[in-house]
Amino acid sequence: MKVFSAPVPFVRQTVETPVGGLTLIARDERLCMAEFADCGHRMDRWLRARLAKASGDLKDGAVPASIAEAFAAYFDGGIAALDAVEVEFSGTDFQNGVWSALRGIAPGRTFAYGAFAERLGRPQAARAVGHANGANPLAVVVPCHRLVGAGGALVNYGGGLWRKRWLLDHEARYAVQS
Repeated sequence: MKVFSAPVPFVRQTVETPVGGLTLIARDERLCMAEFADCGHRMDRWLRARLAKASGDLKDGAVPASIAEAFAAYFDGGIAALDAVEVEFSGTDFQNGVWSALRGIAPGRTFAYGAFAERLGRPQAARAVGHANGANPLAVVVPCHRLVGAGGALVNYGGGLWRKRWLLDHEARYAVQS
C-alpha cells in the first residue's frame, strides 16, 4: 500500500523592516522568496511561475521562527544572521549559480557586474549576470544589492535605489562589528 502525503504548502508572512514591509515565503524550513511588499508585481510573477511548477498551496501564516528572527537580527545590525537562512532556489542553473555566488559576497563589499562575472569565471557574461541578478526572488538574503555599476554607481534594484543605498550603508556600518 502506497501512502501519499499532502504537498507542503508555501507560507507567507510580512515582516516590518526599517525600509518597509518585507514579504517572506517559506516551505519546508527554507526561504523561497523575500520581496518588499510594495513590489507586488515581482512577487505575483514569481508566484504564478512557482506555484504552476510545484505542488502545494500558498497560505498566510508564520514562516519558521529562525527565518523571521534572522531578518530581525540583520536589520538590528547582526548582518551575518542571514547567512544561516536556508534558501530554495527556483531559477535556471545559471541563475541559481549566480544567486549562490551572491551569498558569498561579504557584507560591506560591492562588486561591479563585470568584476562579478569575472569572479564567476564568465568574463563575457556581465549582461547575463545582470539579468540573473534582476530576477533574484530572495531580496536581502541573496544580496543582489551588492552588485553595482561600473565605478560604483548604484543601478538597477527592484526594491528601489533608495533601499539599495540604505542596505549598503547599513551593512557598511555594521560590517566591522560582524
